Amino acid sequence: MAGERRRRGGDGPRERPRERDPKHRQQQKQQQQPRGPGRGRTVLVASAAAAALALGLVAAATEWSRWSEASRLVTPHPAPPAVPPGSTGPLASPTYFWGTYRPHVYFGMKTRSPRSVVTGLMWLQHGGGLRHTCDSGDGPARYGWVMHDGENFGVQEIRDGRLLLRTEFVKQPGGDHGGDWSWRVTARTEGKGPAPLLSLFFYVATDGQGELRPVLHNGTRLAAVEGTSEELGNFTLTFLPPTGEGEEEPKYASYNFLAAGVPGLHRLTELVQRSLREASLFSPPGRPRRHYLGVSRTGGLPGEPPQGQLLLHQVTLEAPAVLEAVLESGSAAGARRGRLAGRALGTALARHAAAFERRFEDTFGLGARGATPPQRRFAQAALSELLGGLGFFHGRSLLRSERRSEPLPGPEAVLFTAAPSRSCFPRGFLWDEGFHLLLLGRWAPALARDVLAHWLDLMNADGWIPREQILGDEARARVPPEFVLQHSETANPPTLLLALERLLPDAPLPYLRRLSPRLRAWFSWLNRTQAGPEPLTFRWRGRDTDAERFLNPKTLASGLDDYPRASHPSEQERHLDLRCWMALGARVLAALAERLGEPPEPYGDMALALSDNALLERHHWAPELGAFADFGNHSTAVALRWHRPAPVPGQAPPAPRLHREVREAPRPRFVGALGYVSLFPLLLQLLRADSPRLPALLGAMRSEAKLWTPFGLRSLARDSPWYLQRNTEHDPPYWRGSVWVNMNFLALRALHGYAHAAGPHREQAARLYRELRHNLVTNMFRQHEATGFLWEQYRDSDGAGQGCHPFAGWSALVVLAMAEDY
Repeated sequence: MAGERRRRGGDGPRERPRERDPKHRQQQKQQQQPRGPGRGRTVLVASAAAAALALGLVAAATEWSRWSEASRLVTPHPAPPAVPPGSTGPLASPTYFWGTYRPHVYFGMKTRSPRSVVTGLMWLQHGGGLRHTCDSGDGPARYGWVMHDGENFGVQEIRDGRLLLRTEFVKQPGGDHGGDWSWRVTARTEGKGPAPLLSLFFYVATDGQGELRPVLHNGTRLAAVEGTSEELGNFTLTFLPPTGEGEEEPKYASYNFLAAGVPGLHRLTELVQRSLREASLFSPPGRPRRHYLGVSRTGGLPGEPPQGQLLLHQVTLEAPAVLEAVLESGSAAGARRGRLAGRALGTALARHAAAFERRFEDTFGLGARGATPPQRRFAQAALSELLGGLGFFHGRSLLRSERRSEPLPGPEAVLFTAAPSRSCFPRGFLWDEGFHLLLLGRWAPALARDVLAHWLDLMNADGWIPREQILGDEARARVPPEFVLQHSETANPPTLLLALERLLPDAPLPYLRRLSPRLRAWFSWLNRTQAGPEPLTFRWRGRDTDAERFLNPKTLASGLDDYPRASHPSEQERHLDLRCWMALGARVLAALAERLGEPPEPYGDMALALSDNALLERHHWAPELGAFADFGNHSTAVALRWHRPAPVPGQAPPAPRLHREVREAPRPRFVGALGYVSLFPLLLQLLRADSPRLPALLGAMRSEAKLWTPFGLRSLARDSPWYLQRNTEHDPPYWRGSVWVNMNFLALRALHGYAHAAGPHREQAARLYRELRHNLVTNMFRQHEATGFLWEQYRDSDGAGQGCHPFAGWSALVVLAMAEDY
């Protein structure tokens, strides 16, 4: 208890401290007069010893505090795990054991286990580059899942130049190790003229445990792989000969195989590239012979000890062609009715496709709402890309506390999560995941609950969850080193609670009881570490502090990175969006307590206090802006200017650099940046339906000079001095004008709520809701038709997609907007 940290006095009546009595002080001075040189030296020695002892105690206490903080940083939270041990294994959860849980590759599968056997596909159009991992730069023109149920079935389409690839999979339950699955890869070419030779590489690899044995046909073709691992037991992966499309007879192909040691799964592409040699011949009967790049039979990366095995089957042919691979579990042999290949596989794929379309319509009802077939296919693709972006990760985060300069590896952890982008961000992001779960929870509530529980199990002893999860070599290989480190003072918006609010009514009570201690610890950590300068105010920690580099120091913790905040970070800041997130969190935790039959205090009291509109206005209403705003030490006269550093004698002149100039000293004031942050009291519905401030926010939303565009709400007002301004010479504008789908979804959700609440502004809210929904959905559909992708953000001037693609994380919320499901 807090009181136990205070020093206690005696039980009897306390006497007045004698040090405060003037007569007593005079007596002390007389008693302390030196009586000779010997006594003086004794006093000096004693004083020095006491000072040394005090310094030693202070140093020891400081070191102990640093050690304790470091220990807690890497210690898992002591509450029982939210994911029960063994609950993700093949017996407890066979439906989700195997999956396309490698979002960073175009096509691959693994199990939900830490050292899983992995499978994957690469391809090479001879004369072009090897394709394996998703790329938004010079990769395929289009790729993405068009159907994926998140459980047993998926269909993906890839357009790479003239090559069209269709990758499909179906799982078949049976046995004790996750059952069987089958792949079908269909290759076609479009356009006129001879198509280049095509090589397809099917591979299986281990990651530290398990054994693979090649089964060769005629000593040259890898016909199958027999394997064993802890989670899979015995299994066989069979590669069937290719056929022509719609045919059953084998198609001519040349074959190569590779058996190699692997230093890590993140080196697979490099290993295969190094093994390619232009020494193989493609010689179909009656046709000219051609040389092609084929893998050598054995290989590896010099100087690096292998951590696992790779067996790779290369098939070189001319499109069109159909290739199939079948994994069969040894424990399912008795229940297997027959191999799922050929006609049987085609029948299963058709059956699952029909079931997916029925389930999609039953869940979202877009057909009943009048959506056209192309619009329904667009929505199905958006959901499927989110489900196809689910990943299972294992590893250690690299962590650093505020008081320690050296990083520490976190505890071993696993994470089952959706990825924001298969090309740019194929890993877990905390604040993104809450938005993902809004859609996942509508499609598959049990799946969403499992993902949420995995995130809460990443919590350390203090209640902190690192905002970005870079677990394992494959994930770390795709992140620049400067972004790997996670800082323990950095928070992230608690959007998981936004999702929990939707899941709460139907979630099983045992599940909620497992989550409750961790949710309380997380909220307590936020409330404690992100507290603001006054009661019921909050401040994001970890803002950039380089005053000369940034036009406006970034606030990565908020998720809104470069959105303008106070120009000079200080402890006096009050951040509006964080206050609103905390109000939402308190409300959800109060509802959770009531659902569990527990007293909702103090969360209910805190939710009421943070929802007090008068207090909200006192802390955050900016009269000069006519909107809500942050408060802090702020200057409005700030700009980036080119400066040339002084030359060093004997060296080349240094390149000019952009530096920030402050032409007017900062002072405590509201930050005049009208945009998404200004809307947060509306977005999270803290404003009463009869609030006199609601019309101002609705007006700003509808103003084309401010936030309104034909494509959605822009992130920052067009008349803002930061609108579309770079933050450094290397940082283009990010949250400074573009249209972001997650914030537009929150706006639609809030407007829908205000339109159905009794109040004087319901008609205005309803009108804005209809117009905004039409603008957002229409533009996203149009951009998807033109490019084949969902995008990270959309340009406010013409609606064009920009940033990362595909970005089927929170941009997939367009499905809920189309269904009007909030």
